[in-house]
Amino acid sequence: MGDKEKQKYNRITLKIVMPLLLVCIVVGIWVVKNSNPGLALEGNLDSDFALHVTQELDLEKLKSYGVPIIIDFGADSCIPCKEMAPVLKELNEELQGRAIVKFVDVWKYKKLAKGYPVNLIPTQIFIDAEGKPYQPQAPEAIQMNLYTLRETEEHVFTTHEGSLSKEQLLNILEEMGLA
Repeated sequence: MGDKEKQKYNRITLKIVMPLLLVCIVVGIWVVKNSNPGLALEGNLDSDFALHVTQELDLEKLKSYGVPIIIDFGADSCIPCKEMAPVLKELNEELQGRAIVKFVDVWKYKKLAKGYPVNLIPTQIFIDAEGKPYQPQAPEAIQMNLYTLRETEEHVFTTHEGSLSKEQLLNILEEMGLA
């Protein structure tokens, strides 16, 4: 094979191999990204199951999923809230589709806390899998607050003020109907 033939062969090879190589790289990246859901960014998750609430908190829509719900009202700059943040993130990721775990920064999004009994942060609101306020077996054991309407004595909220551990939250979720 002469020099001219080698050069022609090399050019043809480059014209074929380079596009194939680029296609393989693109396909490889797509496969890796889509085969591991853990790589998905929060913005890609269905907003109903995303951890951070920034727009609206549609409790009726969340109840329609038939899973237990924890809404943590706190702030990114509150020390006890910062301690709970990794726990909430873990639970949100681990329990996708089985429970809804939300975080609302009440200093950034004050209007999202309106209508909820939030007196200090962090405060968690608990709703069972049937869409009803959680009825703890022993509310005093974890210092739960039960709120009822004066006129009807209907139970409308169950809250906890302060931090909770992952174990405590998992126990509560199981009692609320976590499957």
